[in-house]
Amino acid sequence: MAYGHTLPLLDLSKALCRRGLKVTIITTPLNVPDITSKVSKHPQISLRVLPFPRVPDLPEGCENTAHLPSPDLIFPFFRATKMLKQPFEVVLREMFETGCLPVCVISDFLLEWTLDSCHLFGIPRFASHGMGVLPMAVLKAMHMQGLSSMGAMSNSDHVKFSQLNLPFTFLKGDFPYTIPKGDDEDSWNRFITEVEKADVSSAGFIVNSFEELEGAYLATLESFLENKANAWCVGPLLLVNNQVETGGIDLKNQSSPYIDWLDKQPVQNAVIYVSFGTQSHVSDTQMDEIAMGLEMAGQPFIWVVRSMKWSPPEGWEERVKERGLVARDWVDQRSILAHPSTGGFLSHCGWNSVLESLSGGVPLLAWPMGAEQGLNARYVAEGMGAGILLVQQERGRVLGMEGIEEAVGRDVICDGVKELMGGGRGRRARERAQELGVMARQAVEKGGSSDRKLDELIASLINKKKNA
Repeated sequence: MAYGHTLPLLDLSKALCRRGLKVTIITTPLNVPDITSKVSKHPQISLRVLPFPRVPDLPEGCENTAHLPSPDLIFPFFRATKMLKQPFEVVLREMFETGCLPVCVISDFLLEWTLDSCHLFGIPRFASHGMGVLPMAVLKAMHMQGLSSMGAMSNSDHVKFSQLNLPFTFLKGDFPYTIPKGDDEDSWNRFITEVEKADVSSAGFIVNSFEELEGAYLATLESFLENKANAWCVGPLLLVNNQVETGGIDLKNQSSPYIDWLDKQPVQNAVIYVSFGTQSHVSDTQMDEIAMGLEMAGQPFIWVVRSMKWSPPEGWEERVKERGLVARDWVDQRSILAHPSTGGFLSHCGWNSVLESLSGGVPLLAWPMGAEQGLNARYVAEGMGAGILLVQQERGRVLGMEGIEEAVGRDVICDGVKELMGGGRGRRARERAQELGVMARQAVEKGGSSDRKLDELIASLINKKKNA
């Protein structure tokens, strides 16, 4: 229950119902409005709403990771989600008694308890991670190799895996330290072990990626799965959705202050879009440095500012008002990245943001701030050649925590923006991003690799149910 995990699954739900399947989305009350706003036009998609459990230490109203006032509450949040198991099984039992068991359950991988529930009723359970094939394979290899072996390493030490030949240099500092521990480290380790066991015992993985981008790593990822299960690349799911509904992202019929502002820009590919997702915590000191760095770079920009408390340096808004737009409300990131005026993305490199940027042919200036973002940043910049690495994971992580005064300086940010938007490395990254964007669109078109895989997945599930 995190927006970054939910959005691609909603896109997948639409793709499944267009192929004649009925989709039931199981969620909790405070997540309903956002989901309904995205699927209301699809009558074959229905919702079942389960009350969100109450647990100590978790404030009322926290039914999504975006609602958590502190990252320290993630473990109580996970404890609460485990209590959804019994009401979930009530739903499955009702389906069983009416003869309408689903052909499969697609579950967020962190909801590991859904595997046991599905086994009770003989339903295949697929796991969705919200990551790419290679980042998933790296984390699986790390788990198998044992994280304790990395304890004595410095953040600049290389990490190698016997099962995986990486297309970039992976450093210990790229490892996701920002995953919080639970009440104690043993509790957290037990939780991760349970998640990992359910993961590899699933009927397969649903992967928001495409074979032309990551096919070389599919066999490695599938080697971690038991029972010869498959990882199904059916993305980019944002394009699967838009390809059918509009033939692409429709900008002509959209009206918003930021799209109107982009329409007025005189030069294509000149605007840099700046956003760090919904869950990155950026200190006020760092916000000031970003503001000054963007001003110094002299590049037109749209900057999504999540913090309602931060105020820009005195006189800054007046100085940049002719070429900068600060958005404090929700924006449709996909539309911004699809706009021809947008030429770069300063990003935390969450996988959704990576795919949305590449699908629009937009290169990234990578600033990872948590989770597997350090992997994604290395992958994009050094593996794909579609971006530039601004900072390493470990440094970005420290700066993302409230109260830390050290900051990535305005000079670094300015130089990075200038290089991405006008330098030689930026030009090469843009060319590569545009190549990958073409491949991504071809993958979801009729007969493309992702289109075929989704058809194959559905056919296999229907055949399995007929033969059960």
